[in-house]
Amino acid sequence: MKRNRLVATTVASTITLALALTACSSGDSGSGDGASGDAAKTGDIRVWLVGTDTPPEAREYLKTTFEAENKGSTLTIEEQSWTGLVDKLTTSLASSDSPDVVEVGNTQAAAFTSAGFFTDLTDHFEELGGKDLLPGFVKAGSYDEKFYAAPYYSGARVVFYSQQIVDQTGTQVPTTLDEYVANGKAMTTDTRSGIYWPGQDWYNGLPYIWENGGFIAEQKDGKWEAGFSSEGGIKGLEQIQDVMTNASRAPKDGQETDQQIPFCEGNIGYLSAPTWVQGGIRAEETAESPGCATTYGSDLHAFALPGAKAGEPAKVFAGGSNVAIASKSKNQELALSALEIMLSDGYQKFLAEKGNIPAKISQAQFLPEDEITQAGAAAAANAELTPASPKWADVEAQRFLQDAFVQIAQGGDVKAIAAKLDEQIESTLNS
Repeated sequence: MKRNRLVATTVASTITLALALTACSSGDSGSGDGASGDAAKTGDIRVWLVGTDTPPEAREYLKTTFEAENKGSTLTIEEQSWTGLVDKLTTSLASSDSPDVVEVGNTQAAAFTSAGFFTDLTDHFEELGGKDLLPGFVKAGSYDEKFYAAPYYSGARVVFYSQQIVDQTGTQVPTTLDEYVANGKAMTTDTRSGIYWPGQDWYNGLPYIWENGGFIAEQKDGKWEAGFSSEGGIKGLEQIQDVMTNASRAPKDGQETDQQIPFCEGNIGYLSAPTWVQGGIRAEETAESPGCATTYGSDLHAFALPGAKAGEPAKVFAGGSNVAIASKSKNQELALSALEIMLSDGYQKFLAEKGNIPAKISQAQFLPEDEITQAGAAAAANAELTPASPKWADVEAQRFLQDAFVQIAQGGDVKAIAAKLDEQIESTLNS
């Protein structure tokens, strides 16, 4: 999930302040104790979806089904950007003009569930899917043994490539992480990235940390201990710096957005990205966000990032989203109706058919039986999450990781960068 932090205050403190101000306002209180039938039977609700990962078919299904099932009511989808989402949600969810249903990144969910911004859905767990829901994302959307944010979709990172590019250097699909790095370096030219890696992209750095025996942060004796400066963490960061220096021509301070553009220009050998990026690459050249359907997108391939041991996929970050009802929504009953549609078999089938791992395990049967989807499934089977702390969103929002990785990309001292990063993470998680 992508972030942008424009102010120095933490997410947690911002949320606390926002809730305090709301409590002292005009008395318009949300239904934080659960979605109930007290709301009006008709109304206009707003659903915030982030980015373009929800396919048009699913959006249309949500709107038409909701309005057919709730005569006299309307549903409007408002697309948001991942950049700055935490700040925007913090402000909007505390206001008298809160959206009704919101999508949030799985790593962001804990900051909002723990602060009372989402409606308690515990009593609706079974009707929303129950044990059919992705367990890791149920955990991400739960707090203090209550269920607040349902899984929406998941996706693991895979390595995309076009045979037109990879064949130019005669490389073969690597079986270990070391081979992957070596292949990427061999494909690199003055204009082509063997492994495309913009400096701010820390998500793709986590496998290198984990595969070399490092860790992000773990709880020990009741406190969080960060592990970027551990022996394995340093080894992983040094390998990352090698890739960023010798295998990538991406901007050293760039973001991991619109990666289909350099890929479609033929300037990328390996592109490690979520499975849903295939949609952007395979888009028509005349689309609003043009892809390269007739060139490099026509022979798009992918494999799961290999791990340290031959034949085993690397541990990768499990990206994806949760979806929740805003506790300040004035239309709790209607919002629940919309959420039920988003977790319905029909809606989740649309997500699966587009290559997103659906929130409902039963709907995974509709995932395409193609090379990219199967690579994603192999990667997802060994995926990891960020530390399960409500304050992890603070770490992301303050851009500690982005800043550290940019410094690494620019050739900074790895040990000094790691020590500072660990200090920042520990200070935030233990505050």
